[in-house]
Amino acid sequence: MSAGKLLVAGILYPGFELLDLFGPLEMYSMLGPEHVDIKLIAATVEPVGSAMGQAVGAGPRATPDYNFANAPQADIIVLPGGFGTLPELENNTILAFLQQQSADAQYTTSVCTGSLLLAKAGLLDGRRATTNKQFFALSAMVPSDTQWVEEARWVEDGKFFTSSGVSAGMDMSLALIAKLWGEDEAVAAADGAEYQWHRDAASDPFYDQLNNGARAFGLI
Repeated sequence: MSAGKLLVAGILYPGFELLDLFGPLEMYSMLGPEHVDIKLIAATVEPVGSAMGQAVGAGPRATPDYNFANAPQADIIVLPGGFGTLPELENNTILAFLQQQSADAQYTTSVCTGSLLLAKAGLLDGRRATTNKQFFALSAMVPSDTQWVEEARWVEDGKFFTSSGVSAGMDMSLALIAKLWGEDEAVAAADGAEYQWHRDAASDPFYDQLNNGARAFGLI
């Protein structure tokens, strides 16, 4: 199956988790420029600081290609999580942008707590989704009609793919690559990155750590 050339858009906001975003983008990049055009989008075109541990925006900065106002329509959205997710839940600008872009995107994907932003934007109402296992309890704090799945490496529901924490985003992205470009392309991408692809979406090796982080932070 050939999906043609698609625009893959990574969404930036202060305190995003580095591997959440650049792990999946690395997998897409393995397809080559004949298949994907990868761009970064943020509220402005100023460099955006990532998370450094719990420090929002203190990590390495990434420079967006577009701002929310002039961004082209993405075919695949990649929305990372990170400690910066919580303040963004009250940011109507990014929530409105996600609603707008997702409406015409072929696929909207999130990694880690990025799914909380999709839920807050109303995009996951009536859908199954998952999120970071260490902080899974945060999902209950976001008003939505999302059907949260505790044990899953990633969850596919229609055009929405949501993954568990951090490295799970690469497994999810490889699954979408296989869906769009074929299994051989996904295997080649994983091999090219010297990454061991966990192909079973229902096999969650970190389920036994459910909410350990939330407990440590006194959230539950």
